[in-house]
Amino acid sequence: MTFDLTGRRALVTGAGHGIGAAIAVALARAGADVAVHHGHSAGPAAEVASAIEALGRKTVVRQADLTRTGDVTGLVDDVTSFLGGLEILVCNAGGMVGRSPVAEMTDEHYARVVDLNLGSTFRTVRAAIPHLQAAGTRGRVITMSSLAAQNGGGAGSAVYAAAKAGVRGLTKGLAKELAPSGATVNAVAPGFIGGTTFHDTFTPPATQKTIINGVPLGRGGTPDDVAGAVVWLASEAASYVTGATIDIDGGAWFR
Repeated sequence: MTFDLTGRRALVTGAGHGIGAAIAVALARAGADVAVHHGHSAGPAAEVASAIEALGRKTVVRQADLTRTGDVTGLVDDVTSFLGGLEILVCNAGGMVGRSPVAEMTDEHYARVVDLNLGSTFRTVRAAIPHLQAAGTRGRVITMSSLAAQNGGGAGSAVYAAAKAGVRGLTKGLAKELAPSGATVNAVAPGFIGGTTFHDTFTPPATQKTIINGVPLGRGGTPDDVAGAVVWLASEAASYVTGATIDIDGGAWFR
């Protein structure tokens, strides 16, 4: 069994910062060439690409709005052409948009949250399926769910939780569709991951401390904790794992 990804070509969406950046660098460290997608983080994405190049791997930075089909198709086609193929797709892009109780939520807010999380994953995988099927048993899709999909999330995040639950269901369905080609599809579901724009924006420091105090392992997670699981799922060591969701939450799920 090996975690060696030498010769593999990967695309990581939302890789300009936080979890996505850690995943992109970790895949490169394992030997993969990695395309870095971003939505609005050109500067940080360029820094991620520099870190990948420093590891001796091939990389490219591309911007795309993953809520637009044309952008997604262009992104996948461009990246695949540049890398010479695509075996690994990590659908990390997403976000809460903003906390809002359902009773006060507008249709526009609801649609934005669902489209940014579930819709972006659907469009990106759809565009990449021909390449992943061509990769055969080397094909890997890793999607991004959340602990919120199991517990409903914190205050004002019910629709975000629902969208992430949708990602989990989509992952299982995609696993069935891609199984005949040998490609696998799995999800990771982070709990509290500190040092990310997500929590710096939407979770006050006092709330972060309360959450961490409730984690059985006694600490918050880091982007590298998530990246390690993604590298495993992308590797030959996980070749018989598909349709699964890996919880990365320090045991918070059983409290």
